Amino acid sequence: MEKNFHLEIITPQRVVFSGDVIDFAAPGTNGGFEILKNHAAFITSIKVGEIRVRQTDGYDDYYATSGGFVEVHDNKVIVLAETCEKASEIDVNRAKLAHERELKRLEERSNLDPNGAMQAIARARNRMRIAERRLKR
Repeated sequence: MEKNFHLEIITPQRVVFSGDVIDFAAPGTNGGFEILKNHAAFITSIKVGEIRVRQTDGYDDYYATSGGFVEVHDNKVIVLAETCEKASEIDVNRAKLAHERELKRLEERSNLDPNGAMQAIARARNRMRIAERRLKR
């Protein structure tokens, strides 16, 4: 029995992924969740975190997302993400610089929206963590 279902990960800039997968896991705003074939239909929001995609060959790919929405219906999962980068696409140095820049802005409190700065720090940390996972392989 085939265990595959179709997944699309889309951002405003591009289609990040489109293909058949065995498993999908994402950071829901109410807790992480996992999708397998024949999952019940639903729509939910996702937050900053890691998306895991298990390919049909059993290999896992990891993506950093800054949030968005997921729709599951009839063995098709559509992710509409604000941003989403595959671990292998993440520039670790750029993520570290963004993290350091936001920490400095937060310390200096210069023309700063503290909530926005904390969100930027969370996004940078997420990107660094997922990129470092790739480097450990």
